[in-house]
Amino acid sequence: MDNARLLRPRVRRASARCTMGGDIRKGEVGASPREYAERTLIHIPIIHSQADMGGLSESIQRLKIKRLGRTGWARTVNRIEELWIRIEKVIESLALPYERVRLYQDGLPVCGREAKIVEELAKAGSRNHRLLLRLREKGATLMGTESSELLVEEYQLVQEDLAPGKSPAARRVGASGKALRDSLLKRRDQYIGRRISDTLSMGETGIIFLGMLHSLRPWLDEDIRVIFPMHGPAERGAQ
Repeated sequence: MDNARLLRPRVRRASARCTMGGDIRKGEVGASPREYAERTLIHIPIIHSQADMGGLSESIQRLKIKRLGRTGWARTVNRIEELWIRIEKVIESLALPYERVRLYQDGLPVCGREAKIVEELAKAGSRNHRLLLRLREKGATLMGTESSELLVEEYQLVQEDLAPGKSPAARRVGASGKALRDSLLKRRDQYIGRRISDTLSMGETGIIFLGMLHSLRPWLDEDIRVIFPMHGPAERGAQ
């Protein structure tokens, strides 16, 4: 798919349809005839676990232990685990028609190897990717979600921050560094929004597992009904 097309911004109406701040009743999504005439996106805000980090896992763990201490690190790990237990319960409660469900995942590139990547991370212990596999077994379709080029750009930025011998002062994000990261996050959001808009068909439900700093609503087609069964996403400033 043409990356330039995916990144092309579109004008959105301010009254984009969203349902926030409440759990979905079992069977609500995809249950009525009206659902066959619209597109629905279930937005699940996530926090990445250590197992999601791939080759950066050990470096990130060392940095976090140094910053938080072992007790603080253990508390963080436990909080992430509790969040994923809650996410799994919420997803299970939805009773979705999985043959009409598409799965979109933070960090999963459009590359033709999506299933292999998910399987490898699931084997490494990622609850996120194990959940994706369970939903795929129920009939859901796994979708590449992000631009490979933008993910490589992010990976390189993280590598620079984790470089051995780099001082804490040097790791602090200055004005220019923050602007670079904000710009990259916005471009990723644009791509993800365009990818969902271009692949989610009428009568289908999408589930997007997305980090809490992302903001998709400005980049989704206005007819897509967005549901937040847990809570609203963290909002950045004006796009």
